[in-house]
Amino acid sequence: MEDGSRIRLGIIGLGVMGAEMLEVAQRHPQFEVVAAADPSTRAVASARTAHPGPAYVDDADELLGHHPLDAVYIASPPATHARYAIRAMEAGLAVFAEKPLAVDLAEGREMVRVAAATGAPNALNFVLSDRAAALAVGDALQKGQIGTIRGIELRFTFPQWPRAFQESAGWVAGRAQGGFLREVASHYLFLTDRLLEPLEPVHTHVTYGARAEDTAYGLFLAGDVPVTLSGQVAAGPETYEWTLLGTERSYRITDWARLWLGDEQGWIPADVDEPRGSEHTRLSEFARAVRGEDTTLADFAAGLRVQELVEHFHRENR
Repeated sequence: MEDGSRIRLGIIGLGVMGAEMLEVAQRHPQFEVVAAADPSTRAVASARTAHPGPAYVDDADELLGHHPLDAVYIASPPATHARYAIRAMEAGLAVFAEKPLAVDLAEGREMVRVAAATGAPNALNFVLSDRAAALAVGDALQKGQIGTIRGIELRFTFPQWPRAFQESAGWVAGRAQGGFLREVASHYLFLTDRLLEPLEPVHTHVTYGARAEDTAYGLFLAGDVPVTLSGQVAAGPETYEWTLLGTERSYRITDWARLWLGDEQGWIPADVDEPRGSEHTRLSEFARAVRGEDTTLADFAAGLRVQELVEHFHRENR
């Protein structure tokens, strides 16, 4: 790939995230969407109507084998991630994938091995990698404004699962590939891993409903810092909450992007000057990775650490 040239991108999967990334990539000055693949004729027809430029196929293997690409974005169901990512990396392509890395730990480990062996740029789309609220907490931690960290708490509530915008993706609802641990908790476990150190599971427990988990509780340690996770599908408002408790000041992120500061007076909203972070900003970060520059994105190795934590719930509670 020549310096300054647009990155030729292939997109695998045209569901909610794939369609959104197609829209973003079509408007991004550093990318040219060459081709996109999805087995759904309806998804392909919708994408072709909105964006007639790329080639559209129903087979990702055809996309990988017959179109000139520099990189691929993978938004197909998690059980397919390893197959497509490994083939792409072995062909010399950069890979940007949705989380989770995989659902099978052996496949996740093989993705990390191939990434290291080939040197292919690789990244996962954890949204908290560049959300301004998360960056602000990291900055406060580096500046010593938090004091000693006493603990981190993750809390989630969903009045329904899957959420309304994901109902068309049947795999999200099921235990085999979906559930709120993989779809939601993984983002916040990634943030915790990034800000502290790799987490070690102490105890995990999960109960299952007809399709995926109904409740989940986990205790982890980041060094000597306890990290607790609780989640449930239950009546009440949809809740996304990550709290870092410090001796000097505590920080809370709610609803993915709202930052709160905590002290003896309670929780007060914090003004965050930086942009929120978006698919566009993370695609820009992926362009940096493709060109061999430093990036804020998680790589496959970080994704594997998160996958091991999430799958610990399912492995220990079969």
